[in-house]
Amino acid sequence: MLTKRIIPCLDIKNGRTVKGVRFEDIRDAGDPVELAALYAKQGADELVFLDITATNEKRKTLRELVREIARYIDIPFTVGGGISAVEDVEVLLQNGADKVSVNSSAIHRPDLITELASRFGSQCVTVAIDTKSTPEGWKVFSKAGTVDTGLWALDWAKEVVELGAGEILLTSMSNDGTKNGFALDITGEISRNVIVPVIASGGAGNQQHFLDVFEVGADAALAASIFHFQEVPIPGLKQYLAENKIDIRI
Repeated sequence: MLTKRIIPCLDIKNGRTVKGVRFEDIRDAGDPVELAALYAKQGADELVFLDITATNEKRKTLRELVREIARYIDIPFTVGGGISAVEDVEVLLQNGADKVSVNSSAIHRPDLITELASRFGSQCVTVAIDTKSTPEGWKVFSKAGTVDTGLWALDWAKEVVELGAGEILLTSMSNDGTKNGFALDITGEISRNVIVPVIASGGAGNQQHFLDVFEVGADAALAASIFHFQEVPIPGLKQYLAENKIDIRI
């Protein structure tokens, strides 16, 4: 049994860390380099850096910022935003990333997942799935949550694993930024139906929420604002989880 992971997420816009609610109402949350260094020191297991405007604004991820952050941390580091080719990944890995996250580009061209897994190994490829609860069920959205792809979240999760994804970053847009808890139903369902780790994202508001999502099967839990604004300190969160019989690195 692998230990569960706590992963702060740095959503980057114009070189700053930002945070919104349900992918809207974006506000500043601090300097990404300072936050990355703080999280590494506090005991975060990994970091995720998502350039949230790279896909929409048709530009490449801020490689200089990636390089700068990587200088200050000694934990695994996933980078996403605007990745559409093997060459994009090579640049990010050269600048300090350990893994990459693909989302809209994989929906547009699923073979990209296989190409990246073949070139760099599945362990390097995270597929991010942004999903929203609809009357029909959980559907997948792309382009930073603005386009309904028509895909079902569970079906797409199974497909990306078959194509070579080594990990799934599952964000519930319905829960994102609300601090009302993770989407336990779809997170649990996907966790039970794929053989790769699932990172739960969207909705963390307190320590109990992390315990809840680990108990339904998530392998890791990602959060942003509660860490950025020091509402839930990482050391205390990990202590709480350990006391509740969750296998976690202290």
